[in-house]
Amino acid sequence: MFQRILGWIREVIKRMFGRDALKSALQVDIAISSEMSTALQLWSAMYANQAPWLSGDVKSLNLPAAIAGEIARAATIELQVEISGSARAAFLQEQFSRVQAQLREQVEKGVAKGGLMFKPYVSGGRISVDFVQADQFYPVAFDSDGDITSCIFADHRRAGDRYYTRLELHQMQPGGCLIRNLAFRSSSREVLGQPCQLAEVQDWADLQPEALITGIDRPLYAYFRYPLANNIDPTSPLGVSCYSRAVDQIKHADEIYSNLIWEFESGKRAIYVDELAFGKNSDGKPVLPDRRLYRTIMTGGEIGSQKLYEAWSPEFRDASIKSGLDAVLKRIEFNCGLAYGTLSDPASVEKTATEIKASKQRSYATITDTQKALQSALEKLIWAMDIWATLANLAPKGSYSTAFDFDDSVVVDKDQQFQQDLRLVQTGLMSKVDFLMRNFRLDEKTAREKLAEIQGERQAETDLFAAEEM
Repeated sequence: MFQRILGWIREVIKRMFGRDALKSALQVDIAISSEMSTALQLWSAMYANQAPWLSGDVKSLNLPAAIAGEIARAATIELQVEISGSARAAFLQEQFSRVQAQLREQVEKGVAKGGLMFKPYVSGGRISVDFVQADQFYPVAFDSDGDITSCIFADHRRAGDRYYTRLELHQMQPGGCLIRNLAFRSSSREVLGQPCQLAEVQDWADLQPEALITGIDRPLYAYFRYPLANNIDPTSPLGVSCYSRAVDQIKHADEIYSNLIWEFESGKRAIYVDELAFGKNSDGKPVLPDRRLYRTIMTGGEIGSQKLYEAWSPEFRDASIKSGLDAVLKRIEFNCGLAYGTLSDPASVEKTATEIKASKQRSYATITDTQKALQSALEKLIWAMDIWATLANLAPKGSYSTAFDFDDSVVVDKDQQFQQDLRLVQTGLMSKVDFLMRNFRLDEKTAREKLAEIQGERQAETDLFAAEEM
């Protein structure tokens, strides 16, 4: 029902009916500035490897996707979410498992564009979730905490030579969440067209034009906001891209990389030889033994003369270009909150203890903040899924509890942490229970049971040796 959310709808609204027409159609206005819209379009183009500075001469290092992918990988690769407590919890766990299977890929897009919307809905006796990217939905209103309390989503279908667009508005009201659906028909994809009945599209036939869901105090979607201050529009609670502060540096990196490619292309070894040295084909053209190595020239010389051929083997300047590129990559890493060596050459990273610690802490803070923001969004998503399960009577009512385990082994040196904790236990500054919980991922109850078991075994060994001595 909600499978095809459109990226082009933003441009459609802007070109054809703008904010005034949108306000007239839905009695709402879009709460996003032109600065944020422009930035979103730029981040999206960069992520899709279509940055405006790329051309035949300027090649791409594809850094935006690499940066977003690295942050998403570190934040989600070991994520485990457990929903427990009842039959309802078991149902929610089954539904959420499909979300978790796609989470890393979708979080990457959210990190790249500054945010991601999770929108659950009922489909065929189960709860599905749409992952709506930041340039594919329209925030309308926010509360004092910066949460999106009203939002517009869009769906688009084609039937024959007609194009249909459905605008779906979620709006919090004192009585609950109001959901409105408006359909439009057009003969062109580029034009919104005229209002029409939802039933003209089969997939929309069962949708109500308007429904008020009572008994809830927040909307039935969850917004993941990338945890970075918005310096594009400081008054906006919307998130910004993970590489929003490194746009210029990414451009410079692409330009330097292109220079490096040109250095190798233009510096290829070649031997320029007079045409007289080669035989001719049926067309009278010289037959070259290796077209990559040999080039023909007309010297007017004779066989055996010194001008018959000339080797071309220029000196490469790749070392200085690579050094400049590495310096720019380090600045990108710093601006994006990544450790040195993530994008730059690890061999060129300074090895002092202070620099290594500061670099690792930067990545750790970035990943930890991302995980906290993601957990908050997923908790709201599970709550919304629970509400839909009740509304559609999909599972018995019951309470549930959620447990998130991200595991920080990706950004933390576990061996070093183990040795440090062991020394703390030996000096009496950490309890053995805490040591087991932290290093073996045990809950407190299991850790105490393991410790009691170990102590019991040691006591048994002591009693055995004592008996033998007697």
